[in-house]
Amino acid sequence: MTTNLTGSPATTATDSVLACQDVVKEFHVTGSKVVAVDHVSLDFPAGDVLAVVGESGSGKSTLARMLLRLMPVTSGTITFRGEDVTDLRGKRLRAYWSQVQAVFQDPFASFNQFFPVGDLLRRSLALSSVGREEADALIEECLGYVGLTPAQALHKYPHQLSGGQRQRVMLARALMMRPKVLLADEATSMLDATLRVNVLNVLHDLKDDLGLTVLFITHDIGQACYLADRVAVMEHGKVVERGSTDEVIFAPQAAYTKRLLADVPDLKGSLKRAV
Repeated sequence: MTTNLTGSPATTATDSVLACQDVVKEFHVTGSKVVAVDHVSLDFPAGDVLAVVGESGSGKSTLARMLLRLMPVTSGTITFRGEDVTDLRGKRLRAYWSQVQAVFQDPFASFNQFFPVGDLLRRSLALSSVGREEADALIEECLGYVGLTPAQALHKYPHQLSGGQRQRVMLARALMMRPKVLLADEATSMLDATLRVNVLNVLHDLKDDLGLTVLFITHDIGQACYLADRVAVMEHGKVVERGSTDEVIFAPQAAYTKRLLADVPDLKGSLKRAV
């Protein structure tokens, strides 16, 4: 029987693998209080892609960092496979991080520029009990998942890779931990249009092939609708709309959602043609 971080039986595949309940994040700046995330509750069903969409300052990246436990919550609860992980520390927090991996906006900043990619990927396994041969096989497997071969990446330095290749390497590194959840925070925003679509397709394939739950954080509602099963729209720290992709795109309720959609005038037509 599969167990969660505490060793108790895990939730079933039909349950939410990750969830937050009534989460709040406050910052105190020069004597005033700023509420960056304001009583947000979301659930992430196993094997789904949920996109959280909002402009800069909406609170979406702050929410992501709380879900990753990189930032403490002011109040509220985060659960993983039914277990409260809001206040995890030490080994149990590291175990959580192995299950919930992230890819961020700037892949170049995530690399040590003085080491080839192969060394960087092997260092990710330094604290595990995996031997060299097993590590190399795992690296090759995970590179394959993101459409790269060892010859394309392992002996090259980060600056020798394209932006899209670097982001794919970061995805491969995340997959090496065998996570249940992959959080992509503006992971395509620094790429040109062609590379952006390539990475979105990789994320879609990973969901289908590995059963990953994907949380896709973006300011671009067009990308969200291309990739996601469900969409949540954030404005000023609050979730103002949520639903299936079709519901949010074809029958939006919130004025803010309608404004975001108006900035992508051919989105509805593109989705209808795709269907």
